[in-house]
Amino acid sequence: MKNRSVSFWLFLTPTLLALTLVVFFPFIYGFIFSFTDWNGLTASEFVGLANYLEAFQDGEFLDAIVFTIMFAVVSIILVNIIGLGLALLVTQKMKSSNLLRTVFFMPNLIGGLILGFIWQFIFVSGFDAMGSLLGIEALQGWLSTTGTGFWGLVILNTWQYAGYIMIIYIAYLESVPKELIEAAEIDGANGFQRFWKVKFPLVAPAFTISLFLTLSNAFKLYDQNLALTNGGPYNSTQMLAMEIYNTAFSDFDMAYAQSKAVIFFILVAAVALTQVYYNKKREVDL
Repeated sequence: MKNRSVSFWLFLTPTLLALTLVVFFPFIYGFIFSFTDWNGLTASEFVGLANYLEAFQDGEFLDAIVFTIMFAVVSIILVNIIGLGLALLVTQKMKSSNLLRTVFFMPNLIGGLILGFIWQFIFVSGFDAMGSLLGIEALQGWLSTTGTGFWGLVILNTWQYAGYIMIIYIAYLESVPKELIEAAEIDGANGFQRFWKVKFPLVAPAFTISLFLTLSNAFKLYDQNLALTNGGPYNSTQMLAMEIYNTAFSDFDMAYAQSKAVIFFILVAAVALTQVYYNKKREVDL
């Protein structure tokens, strides 16, 4: 037992050390610097809560928060609905189910920047050509307005992550006891009733995991935002991660950017923990 304990900590120590050096120490130092006027080069002076008070009066930062929350809500709903739908499709008795699983998951393997440039070409060149050919003006000028830029980001994010979330739902759907499904069939339940009354309650833990993953991913999105719209037009599609990055590395106001990052962290942590709490409570009720 003692040897097992020693080997356990030997294997765990490198990971804990890396996590401490890469995550915990930078977070603590960043939190301390958020109370200063540090610009990344010169010595800093303590300014108290000045950076935080300025952040809550920064219109661009507040607009980025609103835009990110709107994007997160829509993306979370679409990614989970489509992911669950794909999972239900590929868990049917079909010869092509394994091939479909691979095809649906593949977009998640593409890097965010590459994916952003691919969809930028589709939205700009492809939609313009299709709009001219079909005479549909709504397809022309995509990504040139806040509304179309918003939906472009939603479409990109949904296309990339629905297949990833599908894998989680598949794992829970395939763990549903077949005896329960057969009993429901004998009782005369149709396909929808078998899903809603039998499968849906049993995959409740999958919703907790999937909602948490899609929530955290939607809030921290950066590379897709950079490649697809770069925050345009006029920073109206700029998400929180990009706004904080620009404050730090374009305006060179590191301490101010760090205070925004702390607010960002508190916002995401509060929403994520609340979501996990209510979903866990719902699992118990079911």
